[in-house]
Amino acid sequence: MSKRIGLPVTLKMRHDAHYVETLTSFSGASIGRMIPIEKIHPNPDQPRKQIGDVRELADSIREKGVLEPLLVRYVPIEDAYYIISGERRYHASLAAGLRELPCIEKIADDAETLELALIENLQRKDLTPFEEADGLQRLADQFDYTHDDIAKKIGRARSSVTEIMSLRVIPGEVRQLCIEKGISSKSLLLQIARQPSEKKMLEMVYRIAAGGLTRDEARRARKEETESAPRPQPFTFEYDAEDGSFQIRLQFRKSHVSEEELAAALRAVLRRLESGSFSSSAA
Repeated sequence: MSKRIGLPVTLKMRHDAHYVETLTSFSGASIGRMIPIEKIHPNPDQPRKQIGDVRELADSIREKGVLEPLLVRYVPIEDAYYIISGERRYHASLAAGLRELPCIEKIADDAETLELALIENLQRKDLTPFEEADGLQRLADQFDYTHDDIAKKIGRARSSVTEIMSLRVIPGEVRQLCIEKGISSKSLLLQIARQPSEKKMLEMVYRIAAGGLTRDEARRARKEETESAPRPQPFTFEYDAEDGSFQIRLQFRKSHVSEEELAAALRAVLRRLESGSFSSSAA
């Protein structure tokens, strides 16, 4: 099975860069091609589902216009342009009553469009740590990227990518409680994610929420728990075929693995098998 290719490996983003600027410098495309707004459509696969309040942006657009072009791709069969980057500017421009928008047109297939949209969202400064973790995971799943690959794509250190993605071990119930309690600091969420069990995660959330636990205090509390508790056992997944013809056994280094992580691991094995990467003896 061939690996889907998105952006060229030579195209990497600095943490403070924007795709419109970077793609323009690479392609030499002219900024400011005006396209009728009725021919522009939101991306149905837009990774960021919550556009948020655009009233302030709409007011700015009424006063100053759209200062940053949208990145779009043309779909001939529909004679329409689909947004790769710039959904908020699009919705704000609609609210402001604009009839046309400045755009940069990029030739891109579905895979590259999704990758561009994902990475553009990950460049935003207002993402929550959970939104960032989910975006990075989708990038890894969709394009079979390693943490190193992702770090190069978005211009961050590999350790930063690994830390953020580790937040996905926090179960849904604990994640929701963190949101309700207003715990949004990445450093505190990391301390919660490093707890050995869901019960301990919940206890840490309540301690942080009740006493305003700092990062160092949370780290110290976790260390004390770890030193006094028995060594956690690695998580093991076992599956026996109903007819008894085979058995699957996966063992992880850590003790807590979410259903999403388990599914991702199984998909990774399947991709290796389908690509012929495993030898017959290993298979």
